[in-house]
Order: sequence, then structure tokens, then C-alpha cells
Amino acid sequence: MGYSAEITGQVQQLIAEQQLGKLLLKRYPLAHEITTDKALYGFTVELKNQFLRKSQPLSKVVFDSKINLVHQALGTHSFVSRVQGGKLKAKNEIRVGVVFKTAPLEFLRMIVVHELAHLKEKDHNKAFYKLCEHMEPAYHQLEFDLRLYLTHLDLFGTLY
Repeated sequence: MGYSAEITGQVQQLIAEQQLGKLLLKRYPLAHEITTDKALYGFTVELKNQFLRKSQPLSKVVFDSKINLVHQALGTHSFVSRVQGGKLKAKNEIRVGVVFKTAPLEFLRMIVVHELAHLKEKDHNKAFYKLCEHMEPAYHQLEFDLRLYLTHLDLFGTLY
């Protein structure tokens, strides 16, 4: 995503002055307490039931240590169809990067909303982002702040 020179300059200045962490902690002072796959599943199903009640059920929601943040993946959604005993079985799975075990709740929610939106919209198109904003009105600001958070992790290490 391309940000203006003014925005990137402000971020570079925060980094140079080692103030990025302070800014993030001011906006997001606490990490969430959803640290198990069971708790993540419950959190995700609650959001799904609030906004996408009629969509297919989730078979699995887990923190995944194999998700490679270097390649821009923060979470994944997969839809698997299998023939089992003469019947077609469909499974929806959401995997969230393990880095979100120690992140602000707002960032975890943004990632879960993003992956849930893929239940209805497979592509990152206008309808997809409209659905994300419906489930999380501050979606785009959170996405930007999440990029700042990941930059901080990469440059300076953990924040919480």
C-alpha cells in the first residue's frame, strides 16, 4: 500500500528518534489475553456470529507459528472440500500468525475480521474491504497501525 511522502517521513522520524514504541503504547497500552487456540476460536466464532451468522461454520481457528510475516501473511483462511463416505465435506479454517498472541486486542480483531471477510469475499476487492469496515469501522486505521507495530517488532523487538 502506498502512503504519502508526508506519512512515510513522519514514520521514519519516529523510528529515527526511537519514538515509535511510545506512540504505539499510548494508542494501545495493553496486549490482549487471548493466548490459546481455544480462546481464539471462541473470540472468532463470537465475531462471526455477530456479523456473518449465515455463513458456513468454522472448523478450526488456531495461532500458527508457520505463518511467515516476511511474505506479508498475517493470517490465512482456507476452504477445503473433501469427499468423505460419499458426502462432500467442507471445512473453513482460519490461522492467525503467532505474533498476535502478544499484540493489542484491536490488532487481533482486525486480523480475525480480515480472515472472516474471506468467508464471503475471496478477493481483496471493494466488497471485501466494505465488509471489513462493516465488522470493524476503524479497519483501515488499524491496518496502518498494525504495519507500524510490525515495523517496531522488526526493528526493536517486543513491545509488551
